[in-house]
Amino acid sequence: MSETNRIAQAYEGLEGRAGRRWSLGNPGNRAMLAERRGRAERLLRAAGMVPLADRRVLEVGSGHGSELAWLLDLGAEASGLIGVDLLPDRVASARRGHPEIRFEVGNAEHLDFPDASFDLELAITIFSSILDREMAANVGSEMVSVLRPGGAILWYDVRYDSNSNPNVKAVPARRVRELFPSLAGELGGVTLLPPLARRLGPLTPIAYAPLAAVPPLRSHLVGLLRKPGR
Repeated sequence: MSETNRIAQAYEGLEGRAGRRWSLGNPGNRAMLAERRGRAERLLRAAGMVPLADRRVLEVGSGHGSELAWLLDLGAEASGLIGVDLLPDRVASARRGHPEIRFEVGNAEHLDFPDASFDLELAITIFSSILDREMAANVGSEMVSVLRPGGAILWYDVRYDSNSNPNVKAVPARRVRELFPSLAGELGGVTLLPPLARRLGPLTPIAYAPLAAVPPLRSHLVGLLRKPGR
């Protein structure tokens, strides 16, 4: 089985269960999302990229489109947002939910855009699902090629293997550097371990932040990786 077929089958099998697991009806899930987006916004503001205004943004593995849509809150123009995903069903869902944004079906090993097309790219829990190292290297190389000098990749992905899903593998900081050797930027821990966060219930408002401040309990890495240039 090819790596693209394996990824497609893995995601199709998880779609319903993952939706229930990550439901925003759970206060822990809401806290994780708020923390991640807060960190991402601070990184983008510190880099002088907010408001996003006329910047062009690409998300690889755009799923149902919620992350790109969130960028509208940071001043992005819908006409400058593009999402690419391997799964046609996800692209169809994203188009229905966010018709103002462009979503395309595609394999990110071969991005159909000219070099230096984008100011910002999102890599949100995508590389942890690519187990084939050659494919991951190809995707990373393509992302760098279509990124403008001075542009950045917003990275967010797991730093621990999943105990429940063999199709998700950790992407530690050293692996991120291997994928993007020409980019520079710090990576920091974020997100309370999801199985723990989801069990906090009514204690979430008072317990989430102190627990998420404990480094070993941070399940993901987040960072802004900049391409040298202007």
